[in-house]
Amino acid sequence: MTPEDFAALLTPEGRALLDTLREHDPAQELAVATRLRREHPAALVSAALGQARLRQRAVAKFGAEDAFRMYFTPGGGEMATRASVASYRARRLADLGVRGVADLCCGIGGDAIALARLGIRVLAVDRDPLTAAVARANAEALGLAELIEVREADVTEVDTSGYDAVFIDPARRGGRGRIFDPESYSPPLSWAVGAARTARYAAIKIAPGIPHEAVPAEAEAEWISDQGDVKEAVLWFGTAPGNVRATLLPGPRELRTAAPLPDPEAGPVGRWLYEPDGAVIRAHLVAEVAAELDGRLIDPTIAYITADELRATPYATAYEITDVLPFGLKKLKALLREREVGVLTVKKRGSAIEPEELRKKVKPQGPNAATVFLTRVAGAPSMLIGAPAPAAPRQR
Repeated sequence: MTPEDFAALLTPEGRALLDTLREHDPAQELAVATRLRREHPAALVSAALGQARLRQRAVAKFGAEDAFRMYFTPGGGEMATRASVASYRARRLADLGVRGVADLCCGIGGDAIALARLGIRVLAVDRDPLTAAVARANAEALGLAELIEVREADVTEVDTSGYDAVFIDPARRGGRGRIFDPESYSPPLSWAVGAARTARYAAIKIAPGIPHEAVPAEAEAEWISDQGDVKEAVLWFGTAPGNVRATLLPGPRELRTAAPLPDPEAGPVGRWLYEPDGAVIRAHLVAEVAAELDGRLIDPTIAYITADELRATPYATAYEITDVLPFGLKKLKALLREREVGVLTVKKRGSAIEPEELRKKVKPQGPNAATVFLTRVAGAPSMLIGAPAPAAPRQR
């Protein structure tokens, strides 16, 4: 999509056309395009159909009410912060007393929108002309243009001294896909850290897989999950230097410490198995959850916690384990057939077997359900069979 194509979508004709495509079925796109081209320019129809597809995909991230009013670039919707995460981060900044934020590498404006909805003034900067135009259109479409100034510029050349905080979201994708080296971000992490140090408060959005040793000593490192899926990590400056935090949304539920516990010891598999939330694992706070549960690891290298009692925790999902077996497909297939298991959930950690591959080989059939964990126990490839635990009693 060119800037000219996008500009056409903002005309009265383009907006009206987009409104008619809200319930558009992509499977019928050819017939729809043929019909619309009788009344509208071909380029406008093509741009509108592309935008309609992007809006439909964005519903999962932004919700239908916003997604069908917003505009997206082909990659911008994928890279934008999920609305729930952006709202949480904006609230953290608002609670710090921040009233103005320089949003560097703003993309289509997802974080700027969340900030402005809390009354925070935002300078949203992106060097790509089309992306900046989309961010500006989104601010207008959502009635936030008075609080969001969108500027097309190189973020390394922008003066942020007039703002309480800086938020930086470096590009972590290139022509070959995801970028894992923080110094290959655009701009590099070292530049972002330098910019963060100039502000009273700052937050840098980074990939969840960042090595802990790459976290600056003066930063607070936070890993965020939403509905159990790890979404991002954030380096905070001006908050709690050296702290590590796992935040679970919705909630939020927060587990944090300035002095992480040593890894818990491993021991035999008990009646209950706990699968820590991904943010807890990424934050290296499994030991804190194990201590809360009076639990132990099933293997020194595997982030599964086992315990003899069922306890409530928001930081892990509990399963009742009925069988602990050495790994073996024949043995598993026979057990599932005997118990008439047709609905099989496969989880793995420390195993090379893929869930779909396992399902094809064991061919589960029957009215019952079970969960199998492919993992290691005390260094040996193992299978743990069980089911989600009933609701645990509340802790006092």
